[in-house]
Amino acid sequence: RYLLLILMDAERAWSYAMQLKQEANTEPRKRFHLLSRLRKAVKHAEELERLCESNRVDAKTKLEAQAYMAYLTGMLRFEHQEWKAAMEAFNKCKTIYEKLANAFTEEQAVLYNQRVEEISPNIRYCAYNIGDQSAMNELMQMRLRSGGTEGLLAEKLEALITQTRAKQAATMSEVEWRGRTVPVKIDKVRIFLLGLADNEAAIAQAENEETKERLFESLLSECRDAIQAVREELKPDQKQREHSLENDSGKVSNIQYLHSYLTYIKLSTAIKRNESMAKSLQKALLQQQRSDEDGKRSPRPQDLIRLYDIILQNLVELTQLPGLEEDKNFQKEIGLKTLVYKAYRCFFIAQSYVLVKKWSEALVLYERVLKYAREVQSGAGAHRNSLKELPDVQDLITQVNAEKYSLQAAAILDANDHHETESPSQVKDGKPLSERFETFCLDPSLVSKQVSLVHFPPGFQPIPCKPLFFDLALNHVAFPPLEDKVEQKAKSGLTGYIKGIFGFKS
Repeated sequence: RYLLLILMDAERAWSYAMQLKQEANTEPRKRFHLLSRLRKAVKHAEELERLCESNRVDAKTKLEAQAYMAYLTGMLRFEHQEWKAAMEAFNKCKTIYEKLANAFTEEQAVLYNQRVEEISPNIRYCAYNIGDQSAMNELMQMRLRSGGTEGLLAEKLEALITQTRAKQAATMSEVEWRGRTVPVKIDKVRIFLLGLADNEAAIAQAENEETKERLFESLLSECRDAIQAVREELKPDQKQREHSLENDSGKVSNIQYLHSYLTYIKLSTAIKRNESMAKSLQKALLQQQRSDEDGKRSPRPQDLIRLYDIILQNLVELTQLPGLEEDKNFQKEIGLKTLVYKAYRCFFIAQSYVLVKKWSEALVLYERVLKYAREVQSGAGAHRNSLKELPDVQDLITQVNAEKYSLQAAAILDANDHHETESPSQVKDGKPLSERFETFCLDPSLVSKQVSLVHFPPGFQPIPCKPLFFDLALNHVAFPPLEDKVEQKAKSGLTGYIKGIFGFKS
């Protein structure tokens, strides 16, 4: 616990220093506070190392404390630009972590090796500033592998690369594109063009899609800055460019042609980025069809349609670049690329129709895919070199033919299912089960929670009323005379009355 208290103090000072490092880009005076917090972190690390010398601490913790102390010391010397002392501290830290990685299991060794990889660029940068020119190439390779935007050296390494390119740009005066040589007088454009090959190599060597996407964004950002610099030069040159167009129609000025070249690079890079994203989505779509795993949102063919729409829009913009309207070869190449991407777009539109069982629409789109693919094959000819980087349409033709047979089989099975189960009228009338006992059909609603068995509440039905009985024979019945019975009843009644008055009793 005592060791953790000092470790947290050191980490707090170091993290505050890293925050100040970011803020010092816009507020230089915070650099003094940054150095103060780093010194405080080193002081706490020294106290931690001293406490770890106790016999109660194991050897692993002692080595880790020494490496931690060496790392923070190297950070402080690095910020002071004391390159030799910083390199010695980083080398000591790297050596300790390498020994720890060899001494423990593979799971623990991964963590130590990660630390070694983080420290290596710092050592190379210190070596370069000391005078080792070979370290620059190693730094560039590290930047290509990492993607170029993370770590302690991110800003310093980018600044160093920019300075190196600026020195090379001083000797660069012109660029040649599509048979025309154009002078390059803008420094920002020179630096961008010099680094274009390195950036493309970095994208080609990227180990994963995330790194590749980050490098694409970095390249597009640099290209936009270069285009903006050319646009600023175009504004004062507007009248002169219009005058040159009047004198020599069909030929644009050098600065305008340079703008077209940079725009071509930007649009081509955007197309490559979208194509890379499309390939990764296709792989994910294929894996989903094989595994059908539930969970997070899975890719759909509609996502690929959107990417190919953007690619086709970029190709339309390429055909409208000033200075290339009369270039027949260029227009032919763009036309062939447009057909390739139209074919893939149609293919994934057909796939989306297959998912909703629209068989006829999907079949028509598959035929359109084959039409585009055959046009590409027949029109390629001398432009095969420009189509090497594009997806192979022959593979697409093979896939479409296979999909067509599967589609026809699925359509036949779907039609048979409809005939065997029930007609559309039976599906739509909504009759409950009690009213269709005589007709067999596979009704999936019978096993759901909202099963329809009977009409509820039931409807009203007519029923017979309670009968009324009328005695029609009564009018024709003659009752027997009752006079004798009536007289006797009267006599007995009078005698009883007299006896009652006089008090006689029987």
